[in-house]
Amino acid sequence: MLPKYKFLLPGIALIFALGLQANAQAPTLQEQLAAQYKTTKMGTDTSGASVVEAGTLLAIQKGGILGVPWTDHSMLTTKYEGGAVHSPNGLVVAGKKSLLGHFSTTQNEGQTTKFFAKGDKVYATKIDVKVEKDTVMVAIVACDTCNKTDPPTYNKANVEFVFPKGSLAKASAGDIEDTIGQLLAISDDSQQGDQQQQGDQQQQQGQQQGGQDQGGQQQQQQQEPQSIQMGMTTDQVQAALGQPQKTVNLGPKQIYVYKDLKVTFFNGKVVDVQ
Repeated sequence: MLPKYKFLLPGIALIFALGLQANAQAPTLQEQLAAQYKTTKMGTDTSGASVVEAGTLLAIQKGGILGVPWTDHSMLTTKYEGGAVHSPNGLVVAGKKSLLGHFSTTQNEGQTTKFFAKGDKVYATKIDVKVEKDTVMVAIVACDTCNKTDPPTYNKANVEFVFPKGSLAKASAGDIEDTIGQLLAISDDSQQGDQQQQGDQQQQQGQQQGGQDQGGQQQQQQQEPQSIQMGMTTDQVQAALGQPQKTVNLGPKQIYVYKDLKVTFFNGKVVDVQ
């Protein structure tokens, strides 16, 4: 019997090693969200706080997020659960009011808490996934240049997204992004500009080639189904879908953003399609 095991064991070891390698390559939820939301780096110069490296621009979708100036050492946490915004409770706000000496919704000597308004643009400075607690914390800071805040204060806040018990361990990155987007949607200002420019160029080319050619090309595109499968390379995806409208690069992870879907790569191969 020993000679049989001598040949079987190496094969079993190889299968086990390949399984470990596949598991090691699977991106975590934290990594996938980090690839989707590039965080912003903040610094300080002679004029005060400033953005050193801008990340993904987000747009506030609902009111109720209470922030403090970037220079303040403390932080207020607003919770988002079941589609509702839960601002910090009265005791927390009262303590903050006593600490800062002011409480209003407008700038006041640079020392004031402030409710972010719907439509305000912010950056994410940190993303923290806690699967065991079913929460995703997103730290944000105001994009004062986008909001035309003068003088700038770079108000900051923590937004804690609370999910049903036990759901975060089973959720996909797309599900989490959809929930985050209900309150902090990725701003598409620049993307809309790119789409409009591409649309104008395509329209001009269509007019030069003639209406019949353009109609034939559209029919051909509709007849050819687009198929994206797990494990496909970036070149294969581009061959099927063309150049993406937007790309997100973070080390071994990449995300190609198209009009109707997002394709996530890890080590150059497709691991998720949304």
